[in-house]
Amino acid sequence: MLTISSATRIFLVTGVTDVRKSYDTLSAIVSGTLNRDPYDGALYLFCNRRRNRLKILAFDGSGMWVYAKRLERGTFAWPTSGQSSIDLTPEELWLLLGGIDLRDAVRRRWYVRPQTERRKTLVSSR
Repeated sequence: MLTISSATRIFLVTGVTDVRKSYDTLSAIVSGTLNRDPYDGALYLFCNRRRNRLKILAFDGSGMWVYAKRLERGTFAWPTSGQSSIDLTPEELWLLLGGIDLRDAVRRRWYVRPQTERRKTLVSSR
């Protein structure tokens, strides 16, 4: 099972990728096309031309992982043009994997308390 913390960076690689590729070639795409370090702990998502197969490249500190998913029916809503990658939140990743088209989704604004205020509150309450 894939577990993702809220601090994990997630990059969706737009367009088409030959998902027959494995660790080294996907890592080369990350470093060559995206100009990012594939060993930085982020997740990198790739999709095939038919949009029914997806691979996720991840480094966990000791080795490289490749997660794969093949849909029996349907397709992923995958952007094909524009920028080379799109930043996703963990919630957006789960929606994408669940079949939700993120192009029509609207993120509502809400309040998030800054990290420093949370620490002060936790320290003063002890």
